[in-house]
Amino acid sequence: MIYKVRVILETEEDVFRDIEIKGTQTLWNLYEGIKSAFSLQGEELASFYKSDEKWSQGEEIPLEDMSEDGDGETMSDVYVKEALAKIGDRLLFVYDFIKMWSFYVELTEIIEKKPVVNYPLTVYRFGKMPLKAPDKKFASSTNIEDFGDVVAVDDVSIKFDADEADSYEDEEEDDTYGDLYEDEEDEK
Repeated sequence: MIYKVRVILETEEDVFRDIEIKGTQTLWNLYEGIKSAFSLQGEELASFYKSDEKWSQGEEIPLEDMSEDGDGETMSDVYVKEALAKIGDRLLFVYDFIKMWSFYVELTEIIEKKPVVNYPLTVYRFGKMPLKAPDKKFASSTNIEDFGDVVAVDDVSIKFDADEADSYEDEEEDDTYGDLYEDEEDEK
């Protein structure tokens, strides 16, 4: 089975690519396909995020495992047919966490045909890729007035109780270097 996904760059202009990929390939393969289709340079960190019909950001599927115990799920662990099981399923994709290239990924078609070329394959291009990532506009639906009165604090002092303060006891210091200098002076 061949999965056809539409990948849309988050920008004011219409810029998207249609990519075909085998359902048995992983999200890492799709990551490589998106990089190729949009001419993204380098090997930057990236993540897919599960999404719903409203493009809400869900569970992260990173390029590399960043978990403390080292057993987190990565793009190489998730098959396309698992992440995009039915037409209309969606993912968010972020490439390069400094520049924040952001994309919307949606499964548009499942084609029952035998693969005849190497996949992933860009089958349609629309719009010109900008030279730099579009600026992000971060907005909040919460108004600062919703938090009630904000009190300005002009003078803040922190005091420690004697019991809580770190204590430093003057113990005999190791004077290794002092002994070396004394030996040099004796030799003169």
